[in-house]
Amino acid sequence: MTREDAMAKCAFLGLGVMGYPMAGHLVDAGHEVTVFNRTAAKAEGWVSEHGGAMALTPREAAEGAEFVMACVGNDDDLRSVCLGDSGALGGMKAGAVFVDHTTVSAAVTRELYAAADGTNVSFVDAPISGGQAGAENGQLSIMCGGDQGAFDRAESIMQSYSKICRRIGDSGAGQMTKMCNQIAIAGLVQGLSEALHFAEKAGLDGRAVVEVISQGAAGSWQMANRYETMLDDQFEHGFAVDWMRKDLGICLASADEIAASLPVTALVDQFYKDVQKMGGGRWDTSSLFKRLQAL
Repeated sequence: MTREDAMAKCAFLGLGVMGYPMAGHLVDAGHEVTVFNRTAAKAEGWVSEHGGAMALTPREAAEGAEFVMACVGNDDDLRSVCLGDSGALGGMKAGAVFVDHTTVSAAVTRELYAAADGTNVSFVDAPISGGQAGAENGQLSIMCGGDQGAFDRAESIMQSYSKICRRIGDSGAGQMTKMCNQIAIAGLVQGLSEALHFAEKAGLDGRAVVEVISQGAAGSWQMANRYETMLDDQFEHGFAVDWMRKDLGICLASADEIAASLPVTALVDQFYKDVQKMGGGRWDTSSLFKRLQAL
């Protein structure tokens, strides 16, 4: 990291469970950070904890910033912080880089890439994986799309909260890679849920079963980090079902566009819909196990 990067002027838009600690890591890395959050009280709390400054609009936060990061909810939320009179793109100086950590459609990414390009601003789609713990520990996996030059400039900034940060291709490639991530997770969590459910029905000690099978070919991050809370009926960790259904909806829509077949993903999406009907929209994604227990 160069001295210039170490003292970069940054803005961070969106202080949810992921954005709040990510913005904090920027401060810890020596950057000057201004934050914006739709609920101002959250921004005030962040400033009290980390220092820096808060702004009342995305545009105000972005004014004069070399790098503007966003981590909001969905396509519409991203458009709202980027576009319009109060949007960040209107306040960014020529040559600045907008880095979007939200999981959104590749279509909105390309739309905003074009809008940014029209104001001589670079736009990098950089969705993240690693959950709340990854954000808090600065150990996120970041998959990026956009121009090589913009990525090269932003990479050292993103290293503040990542364990791997890689450009996959042109604009939208980061979001399409995140879809691969969510597709893989959906199948893994369902498989783990079925294995634990089967063990339970067979009268086996689920913990003993996982201790053995996790050391073989069945082992996975999901198994290592979620089996205990699943067996303890604790589903308040990590990524919520409501957000996963949003992401799987993007996966399935994208699959239609590119003629990809996602039968397991489509099925698991319906299983998550069942969890929502059970009142589990805010449960984490491992609650597929709870659905099986309720059958």
